[in-house]
Amino acid sequence: MITLLDCGVSNVASVERALHRLGAESQRATTPECVSNARALLLPGVGHFEALIRVLDDRKLRASLIDTIRRGIPFLGICLGLQALYDTSEEAPELTGLQLLSGRVRALPPVAKLPHMGWNRLVTKHKSRLLEGVDTDAYFYFAHTYAAMELGEETVASCSYGTEFVAVLEKENMCAVQFHPEKSGEAGAQVLRNFLRLSA
Repeated sequence: MITLLDCGVSNVASVERALHRLGAESQRATTPECVSNARALLLPGVGHFEALIRVLDDRKLRASLIDTIRRGIPFLGICLGLQALYDTSEEAPELTGLQLLSGRVRALPPVAKLPHMGWNRLVTKHKSRLLEGVDTDAYFYFAHTYAAMELGEETVASCSYGTEFVAVLEKENMCAVQFHPEKSGEAGAQVLRNFLRLSA
């Protein structure tokens, strides 16, 4: 059972459909208790960093989310769900992220048309559990203006759009992708299959 953190500001329904197509059961979580009881947790994200963080704090979900990840529960963040793992974001500099990864999410450079919206390929940095079985030439669907640009040891794949940024990260039980696997065809479906396998 995959628990989807429903913050009311994301693409929960489309991720649900993608999981169901793969035969996975899912449930939505809107309370700290549901998050704490999750056996596998997924944080989808579309929208503004401030909106997501304020919902997490207003609903008192921050502590249970951090604790659940730190307890080793399999976690997958998507798009804004990746950005929320860092200390802060330029999109809402007055707010703190989950601070599970050090660094600041920054705006993509204006040398390219923003937002970065459409299909792009990855550059693999390290062996990846999420990308197992995915063609190295596969394209993934992106839709974002901000990104993590500090490529730490947890970065297993990057992407370039005006600058290089984190596209896939893996650190112990914590995984996240900047692209939208639920909108990325067979390659995205394989990423979700791999997360389901890691969560079994």
